[in-house]
Amino acid sequence: MSQNNQKGSSALKTGPKKSFLQENEKSIIFIVVGIVVLILLYFGYQKLYLAPRAEKAANQMFQAEHYATIDSLQKAIGGDGSYPGFKEIADEYSNTKSANIANAYLGGLYLRQKNFKEAIKYLEQYSETGSNILDPLVNGLLGDAYSEEKIYDKAANFYKKAAENSKNTYTSPIFLKKLGLVYEELQDYKNAESTYQKIRDEYPESAESTTIDSFLARVQAKQQ
Repeated sequence: MSQNNQKGSSALKTGPKKSFLQENEKSIIFIVVGIVVLILLYFGYQKLYLAPRAEKAANQMFQAEHYATIDSLQKAIGGDGSYPGFKEIADEYSNTKSANIANAYLGGLYLRQKNFKEAIKYLEQYSETGSNILDPLVNGLLGDAYSEEKIYDKAANFYKKAAENSKNTYTSPIFLKKLGLVYEELQDYKNAESTYQKIRDEYPESAESTTIDSFLARVQAKQQ
């Protein structure tokens, strides 16, 4: 048989080369179907599971908030037998906005009870929402809790974050002053000085600014 005939015979045996899509048609179909199923499951989970839970949690929050405003801390945390407290809402309705806010409430309430470890536990579970009020407040509360536990490096990080997240003449100088005091505990007098100086320069109208010179003098003396 001639060489040309051999080539022709070989071509007939192997046939035209299939494309990638042809070779993998079945697996690609399975992948596409899988993606569609996952999308449907996700939206079903959001609409049929999370949405009703979120609504139920929001409807049950009001009584716990009422107890918090009248300083009935135990009922705010643990409920009254008829309505759940923040602890149950945070634990039972996780992944909802109400549970996230309940974590912030719980952190503040436990802090008032001087239960600093529980305060840290729930404040750490709070997820930032982009709020210029609540996010800095939670960071500031974490700074307070870690300060009370004498974990000053973490306290400094949270006070700094709280002061930077929402710059205003009321909360920022408060958090900056606490940050300066924590730096003093860490014997980081240089950063303490720059923090106190920031209060004097950027927030001269604040209440903290009226006494900040004495704080500055103290840390400056410690650096000599």
